[in-house]
Amino acid sequence: MLNIILMGPPGAGKGTNAKRISASYKLPHISTGDMFREAIKNQTELGMLAKSYMDKGLLVPDEVTIGLVKERLAKDDCKVGFLLDGFPRTIPQAEALTKIGEELARPITHVLNIVVPESVLVDRICGRRVCKTCGAPYHVTNLKPKVDGICDLCGGNLVQRADDNEETLKSRLNEYHHQTEPLIKYYSNFNLVHDLDGTKSLDSISEDIKSILGE
Repeated sequence: MLNIILMGPPGAGKGTNAKRISASYKLPHISTGDMFREAIKNQTELGMLAKSYMDKGLLVPDEVTIGLVKERLAKDDCKVGFLLDGFPRTIPQAEALTKIGEELARPITHVLNIVVPESVLVDRICGRRVCKTCGAPYHVTNLKPKVDGICDLCGGNLVQRADDNEETLKSRLNEYHHQTEPLIKYYSNFNLVHDLDGTKSLDSISEDIKSILGE
């Protein structure tokens, strides 16, 4: 059984790598955003409680988020394992997840930590562009469109997201270092952490992941 947490700073490529891992190992990819949306759509008790905070622009309290995670991990599709993306973010959440794993007999088996230098993250995020019409992703150096500023797929205009700038990234990285990095130490105590070089190509990272998780 593979019960995986995927970690890394903003711009490390968690979303792309998560999709690959999920497809390769037939694991449900559980991101906190998707989990909230599903619970709200299904109008579960915890989902509606989370919505009441979100509608007011407030952070959803830990106990609600943790309850939603437990609800999600208890589902049948997680019997074969799961991939968590975006949770836990803090030590109290990690401690709660350890308890959930014990209660459900689904303990965390691997923590995959994508490591990328800050200078590379700045280049990646500040260079990101997205199609205003269809949402297709581009980059000013790594993934250029055929015609500058125009989407290859639909001809829409490419724009820079409001939060894809250096100032916002620095703030997000400060929050990451403060809240999330201690989780690496927490899981290292259980010998669960495996660092991945996030500057490698996607295929190379996938090979590294295979060597950690098995074929």
